Amino acid sequence: MSNHLKNNPFTIAIFGEVLADIFPDATVLGGAPYNVARHLRAFQQHPILISRVGNDALKHSLFAELTRLDIDQSGIQLDSIHPTGQVTVHMENGSHRFEIEPNQAYDHIHTGMAHLTTLANQPDLAYFGTLAQRGIQSRLALDTFLSGAKCPRFLDINLREPWYNKHMIRRSLLRTEIVKINEDELAIVCNYFEPNLNNDKERALFLIKKFDLKHLFVTCGEGGAWALSSNDEETKVSVPPLNSPLVDTVGAGDAFAAICILGLLNHWSMEEMLTRAGIFASAACTIRGAAPETSDFYLPYIESWF
Repeated sequence: MSNHLKNNPFTIAIFGEVLADIFPDATVLGGAPYNVARHLRAFQQHPILISRVGNDALKHSLFAELTRLDIDQSGIQLDSIHPTGQVTVHMENGSHRFEIEPNQAYDHIHTGMAHLTTLANQPDLAYFGTLAQRGIQSRLALDTFLSGAKCPRFLDINLREPWYNKHMIRRSLLRTEIVKINEDELAIVCNYFEPNLNNDKERALFLIKKFDLKHLFVTCGEGGAWALSSNDEETKVSVPPLNSPLVDTVGAGDAFAAICILGLLNHWSMEEMLTRAGIFASAACTIRGAAPETSDFYLPYIESWF
């Protein structure tokens, strides 16, 4: 393990849902914030999950996993009324469809507790998404979380029907300077504000200017990824060939986001960042679920990147 990683970890505050992905044959802990935290911790960073779970069996599974993975648990709140989040994952033609349960514990993140966690840790970067904003309590907690985090903000847009609308997207974009989005979501988001744009480059430029963004990362599945920055720098990368058979694409976007966060904090060039994010996201598609069971998966990347 690189001494640089061990001795100089960045603190990343990660706000949002922790839930269980219910596959046809297994239950796997997930949620984009949880997946991103797992990856960042495996790269020897200090992610702090700010979420809320119910007093149920899934809670015990989560805390056991956080302990096993050595992930900071201080931001996880306990809810005696609402259950730990659950999502049923339907596998269809090599892809996946999510059925997300309403009114879960992560919809009720406590504002004061989230704020104290942020103040106590002074993060180097704050990460948040869209799903955990569907509940008013968590929306208020997010606002306070972001106001207390005096650092760059990374918005990971994950649109899950029916849990998003124009207001949610607008308030999210107004509260960040870095955005990760896929090409389908880019079209949906821009259609809310300016439906007459002709292509993705125009859409990206529009969002950067309208919301004063610094970087916009766009993933395109098999088409690779590209980024546009406020200085008009555009970078494109293709998808590297898989070394193993495709298993599923669950969590590929989360893997991509985690490497972008690493790259931003370590001041990698945009091409270096996107290339590495694409390599890692592709590798994540060769395993079941969003993250590997052991840290061995990460060793080749740690050895070659740091």
